[in-house]
Amino acid sequence: MKIQHWVVAGAVCLGVSSAAGSAVADGNFICSGLPSQSKLQMALENAVSQNNGGLGFNMWATLVANDGTVCAVAFSGNQYTDQWLGSRVISAQKANTANDFSLSNGATPSTSLFPTGLALSTANLYSAVQPGGSLYGLQHSNPVDPEIAYQGNAVTFGTAYDPLVGQRVGGVNVFGGGLALYVSGGKKVGGLGVSGDQSCTDHFVAWRVRNTLKLDHLGTLGVVPGADAAHPDNIIFDIKPTPEGGLLNPVGTLSQSASGFGHPTCVNTADPSKLPAVQNP
Repeated sequence: MKIQHWVVAGAVCLGVSSAAGSAVADGNFICSGLPSQSKLQMALENAVSQNNGGLGFNMWATLVANDGTVCAVAFSGNQYTDQWLGSRVISAQKANTANDFSLSNGATPSTSLFPTGLALSTANLYSAVQPGGSLYGLQHSNPVDPEIAYQGNAVTFGTAYDPLVGQRVGGVNVFGGGLALYVSGGKKVGGLGVSGDQSCTDHFVAWRVRNTLKLDHLGTLGVVPGADAAHPDNIIFDIKPTPEGGLLNPVGTLSQSASGFGHPTCVNTADPSKLPAVQNP
């Protein structure tokens, strides 16, 4: 039985401070249109059980609302120590990043290269933030708030009473595992972050979680160069070695992303084209 089943009763008995209670109350209002913690956990467990490549580890997942407020945190193991503990905050960081740098249908001018909006996964940011890239330094902006990230009793982490809930933790992450959330009409309603394995696997699991939660209505949005209409913000593996300079890839050779949105492959990388297609409005 999962630890949160008995932690909840203890958390209720212990109570919360008036400040924390206010934050949760505000968060409940902001998060009212997003899935509950229990739905997030079920979707995460289902996604982790599928073929996602990587190391086969348990995962953390976080949902944030449009304003960056954390709405739910979950994990797939039996207790919070069954997955990398550092990945809890990384999952929130990824959710915040995807939400912060994606746009809804109708948010961009008709003269834009992406007049119907654009969803950027955290995987899509990898190449542009490397030294010399057009977004170099982005990963150092909007840092995680450490007071929010590490407050509270660890046994409540990943439960409905996770101390992150109702708070804006911030953070920018620039490798796979973060996706923006879209409802019918291509309207952005927040972000999802997953962490706990290779970054490629994190992306695969996040993609499946978003699909299960039916928050992938991206059919009318622009497509990231290098992706396809059925997978508009998918991870793109187009980083190739080059003799004439570029970014430094994981094996120490200079390389270049053909699209500018490329991500390196990982250990035991799965095929991103096999992921479910996004939904139309």
